[in-house]
Amino acid sequence: MSQIDRNRLRQILIQEEERFAAIHPKSKALAERARRSLLAGVPMNWMVRWAGRFPVFVTEAKGAHFRCVDGHDYIDFCLGDTGAMTGHAPEAAMEAITDRIRHGVTFMLPTEDALWVGEELQRRFGLAYWQMALTATDANRFALRLARAVTGRPKILVFNWCYHGTVDESFITLENGRARPRPGNTGPQVDPTVTTKVIEWNDVPALEAALAPGDVAAVLAEPALTNIGIVHPQPGFHDALREITLRTGTLLIIDETHTICAGPGGYTRAYGLNPDMLTLGKPIAAGVPAAVYGLTEELAARVQAMSEYATADTGGIGGTLAGNALSLAAMRATLSKVLTEAAYHRMIALAERFTAGVQGAIRDFGLPWHVNQLGCRAEYWFCPDAPKNGGEAAAAVDGELERYMHLAALNRGILMTPFHNMALIAPQASEADVDHHSGVFRESVASLLGRE
Repeated sequence: MSQIDRNRLRQILIQEEERFAAIHPKSKALAERARRSLLAGVPMNWMVRWAGRFPVFVTEAKGAHFRCVDGHDYIDFCLGDTGAMTGHAPEAAMEAITDRIRHGVTFMLPTEDALWVGEELQRRFGLAYWQMALTATDANRFALRLARAVTGRPKILVFNWCYHGTVDESFITLENGRARPRPGNTGPQVDPTVTTKVIEWNDVPALEAALAPGDVAAVLAEPALTNIGIVHPQPGFHDALREITLRTGTLLIIDETHTICAGPGGYTRAYGLNPDMLTLGKPIAAGVPAAVYGLTEELAARVQAMSEYATADTGGIGGTLAGNALSLAAMRATLSKVLTEAAYHRMIALAERFTAGVQGAIRDFGLPWHVNQLGCRAEYWFCPDAPKNGGEAAAAVDGELERYMHLAALNRGILMTPFHNMALIAPQASEADVDHHSGVFRESVASLLGRE
């Protein structure tokens, strides 16, 4: 197996940083100006973590590509961390969005698009009733409130290093087997160990033990971990998860916000899951803020039975802009004309090509790395074996090596998802786009190993 020379890694990382600054003078100048008006110089806090010391400033995007202020063209395998999974400015969605803007965007009243979207979500995911939100974070928050209300139980359960947006209860981790607030958890209203139980993904005995006391309202779970890297469920885990939650009277909420990459009905439809609630956001409105959450017929009846007309607007669920006409028009166009069966068939095939290209280079260079794939999403890891849970995945992170690979790709016209070595394939991506990445990946590894 080839080994990484850490001194060489640091040297070539410095070279890539210098190259990045040299070819992005306009972005650098804008970043310096931004520090005088934007906190940390960015409009959203985690934008400080891009590999080049400052972010690239974007001017326009179409399909699987975007351009920056310095005139460079990039293949976009980040796609807004799933928010632009449709590709940028897909024609069908843009036509519907433009038309809706001309005729008003928000009313606190329904449009016929709401009916179409609800019926399509029923068809794709199998849950009977749906509600709208603006972000998956909100959808998860609302789902958790409903779960606590109908069960009368105080706690929820999540999996170590899960991803559910900025839901307060999910910022919890395991350290030496003990629950504690996740590092970087900013100003929590309450210590998450008070509200939440956390266990490792794929750990059935721990799941049994955590749910046995009967104090957990809901398990909130991605059907495969994604934000700590792709960590697949072990065979039989989802069957056990559903059986134990049913037996203990615990609701099961599946968050498909990232795993919608698995297919038109997400992981739920692709693998026959049967949740009580399902949440989804990011890509379903082609970049317009929108999210949804669905309930089974049985759970919807329980919710309706405890709901009161007089407090419908003050229960902590909903929002003035949720279910707005613009979001619904964008969702209808996206679901009917962009994220279609045919689009997924093409996207997944390209992800397989991406995976094969990376695997080929790893094999040829004798590296102790591997690649995971989930639908139209693929990711390479700097460890020989696929992690089985969030703790193992977190321990496998190599920040310095990850930063080099990201920056080397960015300097050669490829944007990968930040904080991961992950690619998401847009419907408009081409074989040439994927093959360019394979070539850049091979070139970057050769430079890292001194085999240019």
